[in-house]
Amino acid sequence: MTHADVAESVHPYVRKGAAWAWRLLVLLAFGITFLWLFWHLKTITIPLLLALMASALLVPTVNYLQRRKVPRSLAVVVVLLAGSAAVGGILTFVVDQFIKGLPDLSAQLTNSIESLKNWAIHSRFHISEEQISKAGDALVNTIKDNQGRVTSGALATATTVTEILTGMVLTLFTTIFFLYNGKEIWEFVTRIFPRAARSRVRRAGVLGFGSLIGYVRATVAVALVDAIGIGVGLAAFSVPLALPLASLVFLGAFIPIIGAAISGFVAVFIALITKGAFTAAMILVIVIVVMQVEGHVLQPLIMGHAVQIHALAVVLAIATGGVLGGIIGALLAVPTVAVLNTAIRALIEPADSHDPYLVEGEEEADILDPEMVSDQGPPAVGARPGNGVPELGPAPPKD
Repeated sequence: MTHADVAESVHPYVRKGAAWAWRLLVLLAFGITFLWLFWHLKTITIPLLLALMASALLVPTVNYLQRRKVPRSLAVVVVLLAGSAAVGGILTFVVDQFIKGLPDLSAQLTNSIESLKNWAIHSRFHISEEQISKAGDALVNTIKDNQGRVTSGALATATTVTEILTGMVLTLFTTIFFLYNGKEIWEFVTRIFPRAARSRVRRAGVLGFGSLIGYVRATVAVALVDAIGIGVGLAAFSVPLALPLASLVFLGAFIPIIGAAISGFVAVFIALITKGAFTAAMILVIVIVVMQVEGHVLQPLIMGHAVQIHALAVVLAIATGGVLGGIIGALLAVPTVAVLNTAIRALIEPADSHDPYLVEGEEEADILDPEMVSDQGPPAVGARPGNGVPELGPAPPKD
């Protein structure tokens, strides 16, 4: 029996299944290799992704200034300086408030511990003061016994701080180049693709970056509402460190669904140890109300308008990102999925398709060549006007 006869004897469904199987295995191997390289080059890849997010936030302002006849180089400098000054000022104010409120927090924490100790002694559990003292001594001895681990952890922290500083500098420089001549960078990257597919790939980049802009804008809006809602509640009940805790909620909201909730429960814990159970219960109610408003109002109206991803996909993306990359992985997971979702849909859509969501993503980008947008609005996904390059900024003018 020849090889052809053997192949013909196999059921067609089995042959099709085998054909799909080996292709899926190749894709899986490629994905695993990509993730392995990404993680081992995280000092470069993570700042690159953070620079893309920063560019998505800042490029509309840069383009607006350029449309007002401001040279692009000057617009980039102005936006970066203004953004850095705003972030630096806010961080300085928050840290100052934290330092000022720390003594009060420490005093209230000490009082809470004493109250808990007295409750334990006079409760029905009949815990003696001697038992509590022995437990404290055991905790101190445990810390002393693990002093070597603490020291090695401090050295590892120093290494981590060095990596963070390196990543911050790399993120800043990458953001500058993305804002100034991102168009040329994207053109260069897409040259690796065959000429016949280059236009579609460039269009997919436009739409993907447009969805990233929409995601960043929506996330900032949702984070502000979460921080203001919980911060006002903390201030109303005179919880210490209300402003730093509100800032923590704002940062946590950049991890959708779970980030603001976790940081909100930190605020509940601070309220519990400083103000007691009643205040903590009230703060918990406020956090739950804010989370409900986010989940049922803000997410559908703001985030759902910018990024159409199912809530289950968001949770799975955050979990996967957290397992692979910790906090940074959870932060970058959802925007990465959003960009890939839009870009892949643009790649596989037929040339005559008119997907309103994809067109909306293109419109959100606000960074297209003038040739790509007519008076009737942005073209359909399959259209091929101009060179289709997603500009992190238009080509720099001759200053």
